Amino acid sequence: MTAARRAFLLRAGLAAAATQLPRWAWGGETLRHNPFALGIASGDPTPDGVVLWTRLVPAEPGALQAPLTVHWEVADDAGFRRIVQRGQAQALPEWGHSVHVELRGLAPDRWYHYRFLHGDAVSATGRTRTAPAPGELPARLRVAFASCQRWEHGHYAAWRHVVADAPDLVLFLGDYIYEYASPKDATGLARVHTLPLARTLADFRDRYALHKSDPLLQAAHAACPWSVTWDDHEVQNDYAGPFGRGHDAQALLETRLAGWQAFYENMPLRAASLARGVGALQVYRGLAWGRLAQLHLLDTRQYRDWQACRKDDASSGAAVRPADCPAWSDPQRSLLGAAQEQWLDQRLAAATGAQGPRWSVIAQQTLFSPRHYPSGTRSTDSWDGYPAARGRLLQSLQRHPQRNTVLLGGDIHQNYVCNVLADPERPDAAVLASEFCGTSITSRSGTTQDKADAIARRNPHVLLARCEERGYGLADITPRRWTTTLRAIDDPLRVDSGARTLARFVTEDGTPGPQRDA
Repeated sequence: MTAARRAFLLRAGLAAAATQLPRWAWGGETLRHNPFALGIASGDPTPDGVVLWTRLVPAEPGALQAPLTVHWEVADDAGFRRIVQRGQAQALPEWGHSVHVELRGLAPDRWYHYRFLHGDAVSATGRTRTAPAPGELPARLRVAFASCQRWEHGHYAAWRHVVADAPDLVLFLGDYIYEYASPKDATGLARVHTLPLARTLADFRDRYALHKSDPLLQAAHAACPWSVTWDDHEVQNDYAGPFGRGHDAQALLETRLAGWQAFYENMPLRAASLARGVGALQVYRGLAWGRLAQLHLLDTRQYRDWQACRKDDASSGAAVRPADCPAWSDPQRSLLGAAQEQWLDQRLAAATGAQGPRWSVIAQQTLFSPRHYPSGTRSTDSWDGYPAARGRLLQSLQRHPQRNTVLLGGDIHQNYVCNVLADPERPDAAVLASEFCGTSITSRSGTTQDKADAIARRNPHVLLARCEERGYGLADITPRRWTTTLRAIDDPLRVDSGARTLARFVTEDGTPGPQRDA
């Protein structure tokens, strides 16, 4: 490791360190505006800690080029009369004045309140919690899962309903931002912005600032911890590993580096994700909830091979006919990359046996189960475009039988509920797992319900296919049962939209596959 790299990681570690500091040692920095205008967040809870996040807003564009000291407090109560930890962290300009505080020493399975202070400014109060102790079997876990929140396509009313549902954890599965400029024709859009197509670090920082200015999204971050991963729009539509539109690796490298740094700056991630630098930011990781659930949070974007038979100048991966595309069936092609495939296989191997988790949760970006279209084509940007990689994961699940396996996904802006089959090409194959692919927070689906219905008719493992709703999924997990409630927003163009339950499915302990709950 070079001296420059060591210095780089040291500064990142110092920024994340939860250094204890008595109140009398605090400085007197003051700002005349609200430095916490982008909100606060927490993430990736462990039995004894959690990550706290905020990002300071400079008084003027280009201002505040020096490190700033931010103080933080964690308390048992919302009034901060019973403070259990306090300290300070550095908001560094090279990290967009973001702060990542990694707490340790908290009690397991507990809710806490937290806030940040800078000079005379005090942030909003957030609620966060720790995970249960490793050997404990908690009675319940409520998880909201969501993805795809394009600014123009709707207001973030869904997040208001997520807050009302009071989850223990939010899993955000990608496309937190969209890199596009707003369309010139604003007909039918909820709102527009004036930002250009994001290419530089400044562009991506501005895009996150836009999204994080939304009060409903801020409230959802402040309500509970989040665990986040990314998909393509945090960089460029349908990019694949080192390649993107035009197949220009150098151009994508520069955009990708900017997008990834901005992602780290704006998410409650640990400094460990920077172990190999921003250019290899690691977002796949595990999260345990006692013996109730083991979460495997994947990255299906950074390590994937180029979409099968996609032309270099194509803006996206198109559907192909397998017989006309030899690359589609190449056994070496991967969606996760060899290292991540091995990591997941090892985690699944360790989760077997009597002491393994009740529920193994594979949380990733897109639809895992196949969709056999009436046209005979296959999508190339989802798992359908990487059949050998999907087969290896299915084989891993069969080599290492889990007590219960559930896959969560997003990306396609549609709700799908599926039986995950041991052989995806055989309708009579054994059911290995349940899959719930959630719709978008706001992003439009780009298809019709007639087409979704036609897919469901041709694919008996598909139990529900809906494309017309925006919303999120809610998973209530107990030792004996997993219940998924699909929540739909009445009108994404209204900031005060109501919500309804679209469908509810149950998976019983020891019985793979979801059943519709009447």
